Amino acid sequence: MEKLMYMMMIEKSKSYNKVTKKIITEHVENIRRLDDEGKLEICGVFKGFPGMAGMYILKTKSREEAEELCKMEPLVIGGYATYKLVTLQIADRENNYLL
Repeated sequence: MEKLMYMMMIEKSKSYNKVTKKIITEHVENIRRLDDEGKLEICGVFKGFPGMAGMYILKTKSREEAEELCKMEPLVIGGYATYKLVTLQIADRENNYLL
């Protein structure tokens, strides 16, 4: 069976430099909630990639569910960032690294 996860690439908007501490706190609370719900595989900040804020790798049952989670990101809701959602097919020992 095909194993999929979804990568949310978070891109800075022109107003990103106006992000408030309140929005960052909401952003971190969102990350914690996703982690607590078992929907977050990993997340992080991009260093040295202008225009990119960071990414989440989401463990959801469908792309539609991942899309809904992306729309709930406080940075996106506030207009400080946009996102691209990419489907990631997992390669691991179980599927012989897709060989």
